[in-house]
Amino acid sequence: MLENYKIILGSQSPRRQELLKGLDIDFEVKKIDVEETYPPDLQIDKVPEYLAKQKSDAYKSFLDENTILITADTIVVLDNQAFGKPKDYSDAFLMLKKLAGKTHEVITGVCITTKQRQEVFSVVTKVTFSPLSDDEIGYYLTKYAPYDKAGSYGIQEWVGFVGVEKIEGSFYNVMGLPIQKIYQELKKF
Repeated sequence: MLENYKIILGSQSPRRQELLKGLDIDFEVKKIDVEETYPPDLQIDKVPEYLAKQKSDAYKSFLDENTILITADTIVVLDNQAFGKPKDYSDAFLMLKKLAGKTHEVITGVCITTKQRQEVFSVVTKVTFSPLSDDEIGYYLTKYAPYDKAGSYGIQEWVGFVGVEKIEGSFYNVMGLPIQKIYQELKKF
């Protein structure tokens, strides 16, 4: 259905690439470094959409009449506090310590852009973690080094197997791309 389009994924994330490959569509990856900043008064649940659109704006020079660009940003939210990618081990440890034994939200904002139109949306998934000991958190951080992941964890890794009690919503959204919703949106093109 998209054979007349060139699709660009504006992300170097191996997880996002893996998920988009699952749709069996051809795409290419382009990465432009974008400073991920947002206004301090922006509602926390609007941050991922804002950042996805900000990333999209940086790719305007790649767009022609037959190009579809997909950009995304994911945050983890607990008690109205956004957790992005950790700065280091200590930051990651603190994030996981706060998430342990609680339910948090994973929000991914997606921006699908062509020369003619732009669709911006977000998907929310609730994730409940069981309590995690300091040793379990330390083991995970040392073995998996999840410093490129919002909230300091990958649900598809060890901590997801041992720590996630319940998920309400899209599993793939927690991995970084709400692929089912993206498929539905792409069908509209």
